[in-house]
Amino acid sequence: MREKIDTLTQNLARTIVGKHEAIRLVLVALLGGGHALLEDVPGVGKTLLAKSLARSLDGKFQRLQCTPDLLPTDITGTNIWNPKSGEFTFLPGPVFANILLADEINRATPRTQSALLEVMEEHQVTIDSVSRPVPHPFFVIATQNPIEYQGTFPLPEAQMDRFMLSLSLGYPGATEELEMLQNLQKGMSFTDLQPCITLDEVAELRKICSQVRVETSLQQYILELVRSTRQDEEITLGVSPRGTVALQKATQALAFLSGRDYAIPDDVKFLVPHVLCHRLIARGGRNPRTVIDRILRSVSIP
Repeated sequence: MREKIDTLTQNLARTIVGKHEAIRLVLVALLGGGHALLEDVPGVGKTLLAKSLARSLDGKFQRLQCTPDLLPTDITGTNIWNPKSGEFTFLPGPVFANILLADEINRATPRTQSALLEVMEEHQVTIDSVSRPVPHPFFVIATQNPIEYQGTFPLPEAQMDRFMLSLSLGYPGATEELEMLQNLQKGMSFTDLQPCITLDEVAELRKICSQVRVETSLQQYILELVRSTRQDEEITLGVSPRGTVALQKATQALAFLSGRDYAIPDDVKFLVPHVLCHRLIARGGRNPRTVIDRILRSVSIP
């Protein structure tokens, strides 16, 4: 399984040049059983990372381009009348896939965004009182541009809480951008990637990650960090218990990716900004990252 992970990482690094941390975080969300939100300016490779991951997994991939006129049924599917059989036939939407790319998710209206709430948490959709499970494993990777606000709808707190972590790719360095140009000249593309890991292996990896040891002292550290966000005077909305669970699962996945069967405090410290920042609301327009950094410094490390 370690060899599978190394091969998958190398596969993604072929198209996402110099973004090893972003690749690791996306794999943490995948193996931790969560979902990932990519927030960054246009053109830095958010969609490319999602499509490269989909090409590397031997599963069904669907892309959803979010627009203001998108309807909830365009995501979940709908029942269509079949005149031949004289009954309704269910036409599944793009959520019935193993990897769903929700591109520019904040361009969809709140009504449409809410269609993802049930499926991201319970891995099923309910249409006309009938619940239908989506394929397993199910992984949502969404992108949004945090700079442009015209024609966008901010994700509600309940939607943000569904994502295990959020990350930003950032601009590449001079060396990485030169390598991108050279790869382009060589004709390299994400379409050249071949599947290197099966869905059964992803399920097995998730099971292994869930067995990574997290000592009680480290769990207490996680709890103190989360509970501090609920009591801090600079925070209006603290992290929910779902965020507590997500932080432990992400910590287990990161420990496994680091080649360990046990988690350490450094795993938690590295993941806290990515797992907690998007779940809280800071007072007075403060930067959540600044508040989280202060909390990290104030809570003693076990």
